[in-house]
Amino acid sequence: MSTLDFLGHLQTESAMFLDAAQAADPAARVPSCPDWDADDLLWHLGEVQWFWATIVADDLRTGQQIEDLVEPERPADRAGLLAFYREQSPRLHSVAAEADPAEPRWMWVSDEALHDVAYVRRRQAHEALVHRVDAELTAGRPISPIDVGLAADGVDEAVVVMFGNHPSWGTFTPGDQRVRVRATDAERSWLVRLGRFAGTSSQGEAVDVPSWQAVDDDGRGADATVTGSAADLDLWLWGRPVIGSEPVLTGDQQALATFRAVRDDGVG
Repeated sequence: MSTLDFLGHLQTESAMFLDAAQAADPAARVPSCPDWDADDLLWHLGEVQWFWATIVADDLRTGQQIEDLVEPERPADRAGLLAFYREQSPRLHSVAAEADPAEPRWMWVSDEALHDVAYVRRRQAHEALVHRVDAELTAGRPISPIDVGLAADGVDEAVVVMFGNHPSWGTFTPGDQRVRVRATDAERSWLVRLGRFAGTSSQGEAVDVPSWQAVDDDGRGADATVTGSAADLDLWLWGRPVIGSEPVLTGDQQALATFRAVRDDGVG
């Protein structure tokens, strides 16, 4: 388990989000989420933080409990959206801080080891970070610096969990090619084995797409490498503009094309 202060990052990033969101014109488009305007973004994070605060506070552990949740009604104007966010954001921080991080809670990822309060804290710190960046872009501001440790953990979460943790309704079939992701300023790297994920979802959707799975480094090396600062890698993997330089991709072009195809498909 990471020693990062996810609760502290959640609080800081949520406050930075609110500051940028208030500075944006309510009708301004979100460059990184073009289907949304600034008020849609404000509602989204407010509702997400309400959702996870409710899961933690009400000790929700099953899919049926999640289905039974009655979602709040979206406020009709900017004042109502701000009031809702100002209520739910500190509520999430408070209930997540009070709960034992080892307590089980419902979580959508397939890895049952992540079905606990600790992962809620981690996931919501990164959720707030990414949408803080969205809010700054919407307000026409430069992206504020990102803590190196949080960014490196964001790369880890994207590589291992978001892209590499496959739903139980399908099968990951590994191939032979591998790609290394290296964060130059965090002295961390990740090795992924490329392949395909195929199956039929519970909604009846047939899927057969490029994918990957994080693997232990056995010294065999990689066919290609993706290198950058932790912050730029984190933003790039999430499909957001980088702060410094685009990650440098070197090595086998087929491996890199597959890696980019997975990344371009997005993380949900």
